[in-house]
Amino acid sequence: MTTEQKKKPTIALLQGDPAGIGPELLVRLLNAEGVLEAANVVVVGDPAIFRRGEQITGERVERIRFISEAEPIEFSQGPLLHSDMAFPGIAETPLAQVSAVGGRSSVQALHRSLELARADVVDGIVFMPFNKASMHLGGNEFTDELGYAKKFFGIRSDVSEFNVAHGMWNGRITSHVAMKDVPALLTQARVEQGIELADRTLRLAGYARPRIVVAAYNPHAGDGGLLGTEEVDVIAPAVEALQRRHLDVTGPLPADTLWLKVRDGHYDVVVTMYHDQGQIAIKLLGFDQGVSVLAGLPVPITTPAHGTAFDIAGQNRANLAPTHNAFSMAVEMAHRHLMAKGAQ
Repeated sequence: MTTEQKKKPTIALLQGDPAGIGPELLVRLLNAEGVLEAANVVVVGDPAIFRRGEQITGERVERIRFISEAEPIEFSQGPLLHSDMAFPGIAETPLAQVSAVGGRSSVQALHRSLELARADVVDGIVFMPFNKASMHLGGNEFTDELGYAKKFFGIRSDVSEFNVAHGMWNGRITSHVAMKDVPALLTQARVEQGIELADRTLRLAGYARPRIVVAAYNPHAGDGGLLGTEEVDVIAPAVEALQRRHLDVTGPLPADTLWLKVRDGHYDVVVTMYHDQGQIAIKLLGFDQGVSVLAGLPVPITTPAHGTAFDIAGQNRANLAPTHNAFSMAVEMAHRHLMAKGAQ
């Protein structure tokens, strides 16, 4: 490997669900200016999915070398590899349909990329959109890919998904759970861990001292307990505990107005209490640019914030910007991750 290549992180790219827009986004990303100059890239998955992306886009990806799953990942002959995995029947998977084989390809490619990360072969992971229903049929016992990765690495502390658009970050204390289950999950310890994770994740993304704002759970931040006591009993004590540890954190503030302050640049990241509390706002403010970051894991993992978009799959109309942003963020975080490991 040359000196120039050693400076670049290695990023695993996953093709996403074959029935969605992932294959076409992958091909267009690999042909985008500057991508292969920024990182060494290994695509993980079935070559049939890759060829589907080329067929849909009408583009060919040059300088790619296909290798078997058993072959070592090394870039002496160029910055782009395809590590082949075989999934019988994947080429016949219809567009815009949930399928067990599509889900199995997503789950097993994710598993393979996590193995490569654990072995320090790759420094970051970017996946094209997965379909959660397909993944469930394909063997994922969790509600999402974050739960799968958490179990893979044996992590006991909280992990979270952050969404990012136009420099605005959103994290959450609870995520893919039923609303009826949220109140029991809002403990002071979990809120403190969520704030700490926000601080740690944004520092990895390049923020020297992230400005964190914590959302209230109840309308009007509970109105002093008249509309609920979670703010008084749980959220405010957690914020105060982290302030004593010198984190730049404010809250709890009413969720219906704090996003105006974030939009105007007063804060870097919002820690919300449940999924839609922040997702609705940040997708309205920047869905066309959004990135999701899987935080709390030992390797940076990003993905475009949109889904598989079955309604436009195969039409080569998908917006590349979120995918390109996800790749750029993974490269930046991988650089900092490598520097942090080197300093240990």
